[in-house]
Amino acid sequence: MLLFDLATFRLPDALTLPLLVAGLLVAMLSPQHVLDCVLGAVVGYGLLWSIATGYRWFRGHDGLGLGDAKLMAAAGAWLGVEALPTVLLVASVLGLGGAIFLQVCGTKITARTRLAFGPFLALSFWLVWLYGAWLS
Repeated sequence: MLLFDLATFRLPDALTLPLLVAGLLVAMLSPQHVLDCVLGAVVGYGLLWSIATGYRWFRGHDGLGLGDAKLMAAAGAWLGVEALPTVLLVASVLGLGGAIFLQVCGTKITARTRLAFGPFLALSFWLVWLYGAWLS
């Protein structure tokens, strides 16, 4: 998933939706967490959809794809709604670090430079899944 997004700037449904469905199926094994995970999926998607829509309205072009929103929905399905701010914060910090790294390596970073957010979001999702209690 990470390399695909880096190469194509796309996160296809074939990669994100099974992850979302699997998270919801795992949530059903623990009935007390189902509502939290469903809410996490809805809020995760809605949050990044809102950011993408606002960016498109403000700047006149896309800046965040809906594949990222679907990946955030999958994170919400696996981790629950309370983990989403941490996932987004860690992904954003990793993304900024990646942009700084590219600039230090000689890539000119401007407001028009395209950076794939999916790899940072996926890494953040995984880190919060592993170390969520410590990161929160």
